Amino acid sequence: MLKQYIEKGLFGVCQKIGDKFNISTHRIRLYFIYTSFLTFGSPIFIYLICLFWLNFKAYKREAKKSIWEL
Repeated sequence: MLKQYIEKGLFGVCQKIGDKFNISTHRIRLYFIYTSFLTFGSPIFIYLICLFWLNFKAYKREAKKSIWEL
């Protein structure tokens, strides 16, 4: 249960990237962790920008729905 929450509940940025480029989500997470240690955390800013962009796109999709579509 905790693993599902971590994989799907924590924003899903790595999962979306993996689905888009057909790469394993596990591998993307490992690369993210390694680059975070090697570059002293700068990929965290990239992750936050991707997170903002994904949430913004989802918000725009929800806003376009008509009030008659339930």
